Amino acid sequence: MIDNKLISMWKSGNPVLHGWLSIGNAFVAEIMAEQGFDAISVDMQHGALDYSDLLPIFQAMRASGVVIGARVPWLDPAMIMKVMDAGALQVICPMINTPEQAAEFVSYLRYPPLGQRSFGPTRAHFVQGPNIAAEANAKVLGWAMVETKEAFDNLEAIANTPGLDGIYVGPSDLTFSLLNGTVTPMLDPTHPTVIDALKRIVSVCKTAGIKSALHCATPEYAAQAVGWGFDMTTVGNDVRYLSLGAADAIKTYRDLLGQKTDPHGQKGSVY
Repeated sequence: MIDNKLISMWKSGNPVLHGWLSIGNAFVAEIMAEQGFDAISVDMQHGALDYSDLLPIFQAMRASGVVIGARVPWLDPAMIMKVMDAGALQVICPMINTPEQAAEFVSYLRYPPLGQRSFGPTRAHFVQGPNIAAEANAKVLGWAMVETKEAFDNLEAIANTPGLDGIYVGPSDLTFSLLNGTVTPMLDPTHPTVIDALKRIVSVCKTAGIKSALHCATPEYAAQAVGWGFDMTTVGNDVRYLSLGAADAIKTYRDLLGQKTDPHGQKGSVY
């Protein structure tokens, strides 16, 4: 089976730059995969796509050599196993709030005797090579998303789940939950309570011997998060790059011609 280069990057002390896909289009994915990310994941939870889009997206990214992953919609064994059979080398599961849910997630990721993953690597057999049954348990990464106050309260227990590779922080939901819905959920939080929570997550993960990842909107915030100790940071996504690029070009054009910017135009995205 092919190696997961993220594992070797961490062994060398290097942080992982992670990309994010929410548009269900293989050409968009191919473009993103050629930009230099270390890994890219397809968002099947909030993205505008389903499994019939996922498979050609994985195929389009293969030539780039980027490590391919997916965020599944929920703690659902069928979809978790299906994205791995399609060739995912990392799986991100949202809304893991308890150690029991974390253990359940791990069980779907791993072949026996470590879990209950069913064997049938339909596409993975062709793109990951032979011996998947013996090697996948050590090479496919599983991330539990901590994004609620309940999950944060259970942080140590979740982080110490046997077989879990890391905690992936969803900062929008975590901010919304920790601050009792008093702020608008968005990426790159600055509230002191949330910053302290992010640093605690890094510390707990390091103590547990697992990795920590943070979803970011900007490279500046991602670089700051690496300074806090995060092992993987997601920088933007295809939706954000498209919307920001178009908005900036239109604003520049209208400014040069002395025209007013459309008041209904949206400057990028909080997602």
